Amino acid sequence: MAVLEKGNKKLLNAWAFYDWANSVYPLVISSAVFPIFYGALTIIKDAEGNKINDTVSFLGYDFNNDSLISYVTALSFLIVSIISPILSGISDYVGNKENFMKFFCYLGSLSCIGLYWFSLDNLFFGLLCYLLALVGFWGSLVFYNSYLPDIAYPEQQDKVSAKGFSLGYIGSVLLLVVNLVMILYYDTFGFKDAGQPTKISFIMVGIWWMGFAQYTFKYLPKGTHEGKKVTRSVIVHGYKELNKIWNALKTNKVLKRYLSAFFVYSMAVQTIMIAATYFGVEELDWGDQDSTTGLIISILLIQLIAVVGANYTAKMSEKYGNIKTLIVIVFSWIAICAYAYFVVTPTQFYITAACVGLVMGGVQALSRSTYSKLIPEDSEDTASYFSFYDVSEKIGIVIGMFMYGFVAELTGSMRYSILFLITFFVIGVILLYRTKKVSHI
Repeated sequence: MAVLEKGNKKLLNAWAFYDWANSVYPLVISSAVFPIFYGALTIIKDAEGNKINDTVSFLGYDFNNDSLISYVTALSFLIVSIISPILSGISDYVGNKENFMKFFCYLGSLSCIGLYWFSLDNLFFGLLCYLLALVGFWGSLVFYNSYLPDIAYPEQQDKVSAKGFSLGYIGSVLLLVVNLVMILYYDTFGFKDAGQPTKISFIMVGIWWMGFAQYTFKYLPKGTHEGKKVTRSVIVHGYKELNKIWNALKTNKVLKRYLSAFFVYSMAVQTIMIAATYFGVEELDWGDQDSTTGLIISILLIQLIAVVGANYTAKMSEKYGNIKTLIVIVFSWIAICAYAYFVVTPTQFYITAACVGLVMGGVQALSRSTYSKLIPEDSEDTASYFSFYDVSEKIGIVIGMFMYGFVAELTGSMRYSILFLITFFVIGVILLYRTKKVSHI
């Protein structure tokens, strides 16, 4: 098959379509179905539905169920943070970026299928699959994101990045709705209880992810330059590549300032996205309404509105420029955090979720395309550059979640943690303004 030229519409569509393929993981596994399944499996309740025990025995120790899954999640992000810079440098060196992306895609999707056998009697295997699915998802994103400057010209990158996120939101919601129908109406489909269709949804995520990714793999270029043989020095070369990018960042004022801004505001954004469910459970008065149903409605609302937000942001950036648009979006996050402090009812929470969806899609898509534009055009080390981007995001998640939990523990309320996150957004705006002074985009 003939290699498609940079900027080719079919190539751009194929790249964006990977978001359609893999976005079912963060929605179904990370946000919606698996957390509910894990809670039902690890929390013992009495006849009235009151919690009486949430302790899980693992490797000879007793853990709080939330703590255990948090530790596994933290370990997953740590693994990704350590290996992605090395692997991205290696992939640039040997010129087989697509093979690395395929490996992590298949690792993640097969691990999702493995979650079908998740049980308390098979806990080690289940948690291992959970860990590897997360590693596979974030590992593949390192190489997926790094393709953006290879397949799209600067003037195309905002739109194709937004298109990817939009496809991801639509595809993931579509599969989630199918899964929820199976789970809620399990008896109609011949299941004895909701457990079986819940586990089948994990298989569907893996098949969806792996299957639709084939369209992307069919058209993506195999590498950015002539490949080199893998030798024992390749690992060392990966570290050398990191050092080279680090030195390049020191002399690239615009990219350095932007990365600093991204690190700070992304820290707050990612923390809110991860902690929103916990905030909804602990801080809201749901009354007679089922909190699980309400949280799933909120997740769907965020996903659907994020499609509009991602595309509207792309149009704003085209008219006003990337940095100026990001400043406006981060200001919007400040307003959302201030409003969230006073949220007490489900309706208010839905309003907050809608606002989060509007700016969430925009900030993710535009942050990625802005960084892509700022990478030197003559660079062949795009994967290494994007590993810095991804590692910054992962480290930000660790710091943000720690500070969020620390403030909540100190004050006794997550509301003060939300207010505290405003600090990161304010610093982010200041750093973005400094970036704008030296940037042309």
